[in-house]
Amino acid sequence: MTKCSPTHTHVPLYQYSLLLELWYTDTIISKMLTNLLSEKKTISFAGCLLQTYFFHSLGASECYLLTAMAYDQYLAIYWPLHYLAIMTPTHCMKMAAGCWTCGLTTARTEVIMVSQLPFCGYNEIKHIFCDFPPLLTLACKDTTTNVLVDFTINAFIIIITFLFIMVSYGRIIWTILKMKTTAGRKKAFSTCSSHLIVVLIFFGSIIFMYLWLKKSYSLIIDRTLAVVYSVLTPLVNPIIYSLRNKELIKSIKRTIFQKGKRVSATHH
Repeated sequence: MTKCSPTHTHVPLYQYSLLLELWYTDTIISKMLTNLLSEKKTISFAGCLLQTYFFHSLGASECYLLTAMAYDQYLAIYWPLHYLAIMTPTHCMKMAAGCWTCGLTTARTEVIMVSQLPFCGYNEIKHIFCDFPPLLTLACKDTTTNVLVDFTINAFIIIITFLFIMVSYGRIIWTILKMKTTAGRKKAFSTCSSHLIVVLIFFGSIIFMYLWLKKSYSLIIDRTLAVVYSVLTPLVNPIIYSLRNKELIKSIKRTIFQKGKRVSATHH
């Protein structure tokens, strides 16, 4: 690892991000697949609350971790000579642990409030997994307070982390534009582009979903956005980050070229 190269900036934190995304998607996918394979698609109330808790807590952890990765990118480009001294493996581990700890304490208030609501009648969740908005529609009580609490907590986490990321990238872009060489600017932009794409996809979907202050949602929009931020985004994240790996790109091109030659030979 070179001292000034920003190409290695996010790798340690990204390893923690991969673990988080596996856990994050498993919270939803495992039960979803079970329901697809069974005729009776049910979940206990405790299981529903548990799924909702981990889904929101790990989603909040993802926000914090993406913010930490933006800070990591900022250090690598703005302070390249000091980067290795600051972002040690121990420091990366502490940052990741802090992100997870803050995330896991996020949804407790919302879950406790929902658990105390009265539910009556035929409790069918018209969603692909348990979440606060569809749960609130089943309550036999006014849930205005729950909606406001949910909105406030989500707004605080999403807006604060997103603004911090944008400020970090503002400093990063300003630093890149001041670089004297075109090659240096191109290399720095390519380093940050993958993380920025992931940030825009993830935050774009959750901002639209969770900062929309209303009790009921369009079922189609709700499900579509849920698939984007709970399944699609974690799925494409490793692909987006891997596209920065030159050796991987060369391997993909070589594989495609070899398959093309075999297909061409078969036609002849």
